[in-house]
Amino acid sequence: MNDAVSSRPPVSAGPVIEVKNLTKRFNGLTAVDGVSFSINRKEIFGFLGPNGAGKTTTISMLCTLLKPTSGSATLNGFDIATQQDAVRQSIGIVFQDPTLDDQLTAWENLHFHAMLYNVPASQRRERAERVLDMVGLIDRAGDRVETYSGGMKRRLEIARGLMHYPHVLFLDEPTLGLDPQTRSAIWDHVHELRAQYDITVFLTTHYMDEAENCDRIAIIDTGKIVALDTPGALKHRVGGDIITLRSADAATTVAELMEKFSLEAQVQPASADTSGPAGDRIYLEVPEGRTLLPQMLRGLDTEILSVTVREPTLDDVFLSLTGKQIREETVDKMDAMKTRVRRRRAQRGAGHR
Repeated sequence: MNDAVSSRPPVSAGPVIEVKNLTKRFNGLTAVDGVSFSINRKEIFGFLGPNGAGKTTTISMLCTLLKPTSGSATLNGFDIATQQDAVRQSIGIVFQDPTLDDQLTAWENLHFHAMLYNVPASQRRERAERVLDMVGLIDRAGDRVETYSGGMKRRLEIARGLMHYPHVLFLDEPTLGLDPQTRSAIWDHVHELRAQYDITVFLTTHYMDEAENCDRIAIIDTGKIVALDTPGALKHRVGGDIITLRSADAATTVAELMEKFSLEAQVQPASADTSGPAGDRIYLEVPEGRTLLPQMLRGLDTEILSVTVREPTLDDVFLSLTGKQIREETVDKMDAMKTRVRRRRAQRGAGHR
């Protein structure tokens, strides 16, 4: 066992996180609605859902930043409501919004974090070198963070979250706004740190490809968990192939599909990123789609503008379970409240300059 694992706080028996009927309400708005789940040690567990689904609120309760309205949860055997200090010593957090001090160097950011978590002074330098080397920043450790790119800052935040060797690392939208190459590099680091530090990773995301990295995924929508399983098992629930049609007359095409082929179809409104002629998309889940498609096209009287056939993805799972695509993100009351708080902070900061 390496020194990172042996020097951590004691390990409790059973699941590292256990949640029972956890609920959070804000002024009549139910942000998290009676969720229950457990997470095993060394698991990469994901919360998949759109903005406003309750992902960040759930993590905030588990990290003791918010008090639950009702329900209970334990982390590393400690109750999140009554043993908050012990919970905090057991976790590392990478928030959705940046929390680094841009005027300090990477060394200084990590040293300050180590002091807050009572890491022995004799171990701080060695631990900082270890985590900085893991995330590929050891050569930039003496540079001020304001000179870092967005991807470098996220990697430094992950390194900082590991300085006190937590049992659970929370990653709240860890690659939000980053380019695909940087996102892939960060995930390489996440898998490496799980193997090297024997930690559990709990992340939130609305990126479907990112969720594929998880051992298990909980799909959350409007504060409720609608499904929880491995990525493969969730996609198997959809079954068959996915056929997407674009029709000049979606309503007539759907009626034909039901009448002539007994197929249940779902119409998706055309989105801004959809190329080609105007028209709604028609979504079908069918067995042996490539065999059925030629027969189906010959039997339709309405004009078909385009067609695709593919195997199901997590996007299809989310659509099947919720009736909408995860990209259809709307600003709900919680997002609006966060925006107002950030705006007020910015205004106060400008007033002090």
